[in-house]
Amino acid sequence: MGAMILISIEQGFIFSLLAIGVMLTFRILDIADLSVEGTFPLGAFVFAKFAHIFLPPVSMVLSFFAGCLAGYFTYFLYKKVKIAPILAGILTMTILYTVNLRLTGQSNVPLMDAPSMFDFFSGTWGKLISLAFIALIIKLALDWFFKTEKGYLLLATGDNEDLVKSLGQKPDKFYCLGLVLSNGLAALAGCLAAQYQGYVDISMGQSMIVTALASLIIGETSFQKLPIRGTSRCILGAIVYRIIYGLALYMGLAPDDLKAITGLLVIIFIAYNNLSKQVLKKESKHVKNQPPI
Repeated sequence: MGAMILISIEQGFIFSLLAIGVMLTFRILDIADLSVEGTFPLGAFVFAKFAHIFLPPVSMVLSFFAGCLAGYFTYFLYKKVKIAPILAGILTMTILYTVNLRLTGQSNVPLMDAPSMFDFFSGTWGKLISLAFIALIIKLALDWFFKTEKGYLLLATGDNEDLVKSLGQKPDKFYCLGLVLSNGLAALAGCLAAQYQGYVDISMGQSMIVTALASLIIGETSFQKLPIRGTSRCILGAIVYRIIYGLALYMGLAPDDLKAITGLLVIIFIAYNNLSKQVLKKESKHVKNQPPI
């Protein structure tokens, strides 16, 4: 049981990067970007391509920038070619399927003998410490970025494009930035997942958007009353989601049932969140209608 919890937390830190990336597009920019299902394995395949050539940190940086490039391609289809964002993401994901296969020439690549970032840490807690450190660095970097002028404008773009235009800025620039960062983080998460599990597989991107949304929604719903940032909620949500996922396996549920479990979890948390908002609205209306004392 203890080992299962430890593994779930480790995996939670990996998928928290994916959840933060989806938060940038789904929550902040208010667009549905499915290209993360292609950029997640892209990061893994780029790492597999260069794992025996460069040191792991260098391969990880290359994976991140490969994801950024894919994110820019989605932006190009969305804003320049005028394709709906959900379709632009699907097209990017479809093209990346072939790109991923071309990178290594095979659909499954073992990495057991390849150097990884976990080689720098030893002991039972080595993986947990290293993954927590990476997640913390990403979180702090984004929290700092959101305090900058460009960060504020990125946050404003999804809510009010006219405000951004009135400040003499082009909203498209921030849509581009959001999509690039989102897919870069998704690729970095895939790169970490490949090192963690010791292999790369072409199907590892399937349902990643659902996993990310589950982590995001669980984090927002479960920790909405805590005075913490959205990035922290993504990390906590991903950890809680992976613990639930691990408990389902521990209790004997078949792996084939877990996708249905994930979908039901998302539905339950969304329904709970929506009902909570309705209750709050009714309570606020009731208070407003009260006669003055």
